[in-house]
Amino acid sequence: MSQFLSIIGWSFLPNIATSWIQTIYYGLTIRAGDPKPQPGSSRFNHHRRNIHILVIAIYLSYTIYEADFDLRRQGSFYTDLGVPFSATDRDIKSRFRRLAALHHPDKTGSDASDSASYFIHLKAASDTLQDAAKRFAYERFGPETVAWQKCVTVKDYVSRGVFSGILPHYAVAAGSIYILGLLGYMDFGKFYRWLILVTLCVFEIQAVTRPSFPSLLEGLNFLFSKTATHPPYLPFQLIQLARKLTITIYIALSQIGPLMMMDTSPSKRSIDDEDELLHQGLNRLEAITGQFDADSTRLMEMEMTPFKGDAEATSNLQGKMREWLVQNTIRADPMVRDAMGTSLRKRRVDVPAGAKGNR
Repeated sequence: MSQFLSIIGWSFLPNIATSWIQTIYYGLTIRAGDPKPQPGSSRFNHHRRNIHILVIAIYLSYTIYEADFDLRRQGSFYTDLGVPFSATDRDIKSRFRRLAALHHPDKTGSDASDSASYFIHLKAASDTLQDAAKRFAYERFGPETVAWQKCVTVKDYVSRGVFSGILPHYAVAAGSIYILGLLGYMDFGKFYRWLILVTLCVFEIQAVTRPSFPSLLEGLNFLFSKTATHPPYLPFQLIQLARKLTITIYIALSQIGPLMMMDTSPSKRSIDDEDELLHQGLNRLEAITGQFDADSTRLMEMEMTPFKGDAEATSNLQGKMREWLVQNTIRADPMVRDAMGTSLRKRRVDVPAGAKGNR
């Protein structure tokens, strides 16, 4: 539950870091005296979105590195004894005798309590790896299997590990996802959250019940064998890393997912703003045109009121108005006069050859 609640607790930190980094970014990229993008503008929002995604991605990458570092620092019974995963009982016993000769409390001078504690740890590691059932359980469930006193066979260890460890963990995880979804913290990517949870649960059950290591683990260990700095993983270590990686993916879905779906690029926002302004302008022009048409119709009716009922006078008035419009509006236009002059010149078919006409 605490791991899932960390999604909520950490969700407030990126906003502070984003604002701080954005201020530094503008201080480095904008010259003194030049205006900075105003909060709420498309350019400001575009920069803030990209910086916010970068901050979250860096943090999530660090959490993965930190989880891997903790696993390497904690080590395992194999690394503590200095034997490979394929070591036989004879190899483990021989290695323990060498280490016991160095770290036995009777052979050390100072810090006898620390030496005794370390010697007990080595003895527990040696005893665990020399017992087939305990070795199987340790590789899949971790060092807590040393305290499982009532377990003797592989079936006992697997049953206890699955029913007291794996299934309760995923029951709590499922309940946490459901409750956080009701509170509105996990609205984005609900399907993928459940898919990841179910997939990880199936992977853990498969990893702890099979006699051999998972294929994924063998592939990772093969890659690690090419580098001398990274020790190979045991199944329980891979499971711990996968659980922390799942929390990281959930945080990414909550923080980065909605931002990736948003398009705040200045070019698109400016085009959308221009289209919206043009649409508003056309609507205003249409309203003004309709108002002018109504006013002109009303004025025309007022002017025609004295001639109402007199068809001859009305027809005469309409003819005069039509002639006035043609003379003062159409024929007065320079382009219309130019076109009429061109048409008249083309119709002069009887002019002498070489005549250019009057100016």
